[in-house]
Amino acid sequence: MNPSALPCLPDRSTVLSVQRGQKMARSAHAYVRGSTVKFYEWLEAQKRRSLPEGPPVWICGDCHAGNLGPLANADGKVEIQIRDMDQAVIGNPAHDLIRLALSLATAARGSDLPGITTAKILEQMIVGYESGLSQRGIENAKRPETVGLTLRNAIRRTWKHLAEERIRDCKPNIPLGNSFWPLEKTERSTIRQLFMQEDVRKLATMLRCRKDDAGVEVLDAAYWVKGCSSLGRLRFAIVLGVGKKSKRSLCLMDVKEATDAAAPSYRHTSMPKCNAERVVEGARHLAPHLGERMLATRLFGRSVFLRELLPRDLKLEIDRLTCDEAMEIGRYLASIVASAHGRQMDATARRAWRKELQRNRSKSLDAPSWLWSSVVALVASHEAAYLEHCRRFSGAQI
Repeated sequence: MNPSALPCLPDRSTVLSVQRGQKMARSAHAYVRGSTVKFYEWLEAQKRRSLPEGPPVWICGDCHAGNLGPLANADGKVEIQIRDMDQAVIGNPAHDLIRLALSLATAARGSDLPGITTAKILEQMIVGYESGLSQRGIENAKRPETVGLTLRNAIRRTWKHLAEERIRDCKPNIPLGNSFWPLEKTERSTIRQLFMQEDVRKLATMLRCRKDDAGVEVLDAAYWVKGCSSLGRLRFAIVLGVGKKSKRSLCLMDVKEATDAAAPSYRHTSMPKCNAERVVEGARHLAPHLGERMLATRLFGRSVFLRELLPRDLKLEIDRLTCDEAMEIGRYLASIVASAHGRQMDATARRAWRKELQRNRSKSLDAPSWLWSSVVALVASHEAAYLEHCRRFSGAQI
């Protein structure tokens, strides 16, 4: 594609706004994933609805199913963890449960499953969450085949797979097109200066296979058109060469702007005021594999965080589900979220939170009434909003 035909700096925001709307119009599930702000606006309007006040822990804040998946640490070990911390705050863990439940309920509707399946998903989520609050529970959690397949694929992946998926080939050149847009000269210069900083250089050399004192060179960079709810923020893909040319390894770095979180936080808690530092700190608590590989800094006067994309980092793709798969995935993903929450609680707090979750259950539903009523209202609210969104973008190509 001719680079001159791609949006330049002054036009990016307008084009990205349209693309975000088109992406959210593709399906109700896509709309839910892209409407984090609307989710919390609805939650704020439901103050009369009695939600439990869970212990103050770091929560994902945008805990939909697509934000969980395999993550590798610096030593190459892979585990299923939460992958996206843009909305991370010290808040109510019930919010993560509701967000995950809404995501799975929408996926079930998209798979044409009977309505009763949603009730069963919520029941299995609570079973998995309560079990996952203990380390023994997460170790014994049964991994669904869909998740197991993604994990096995992640473990087998190499740089070649990552390059082919993200930048189409193993050459250190980013192909400009729909996903990658050209940078201005000043942007390239500023990015090169960024990777001359010692803390940023160390981020690129932290993997076990690289020498700590290796040199780092920016080989190519582009504006990255990626994400849904975050589409429109600063986002750059940067290919680095690490080490001497004869033994150089390639590194794909993701640089992303951090903005104010839509997720509400508890008052009187200590969180970093800088948004990028908040994101990194949330990752360290919720997903250690990811948190140890992240760094907060500033770029173009904005708060950004950096992380290297590793071949073994994948997100779960949940499209068509059977009833059994939906329940298994609900139980397993809830246990992963519980593990992330539970590692921040002491034994007393875990017992109290588990006891709170066991309250308000009816004879016909083995899940808290607040979770069921929240999901029912949210599904209805988001369905109406999604149809209205589609009407607005009916003239655009989806």
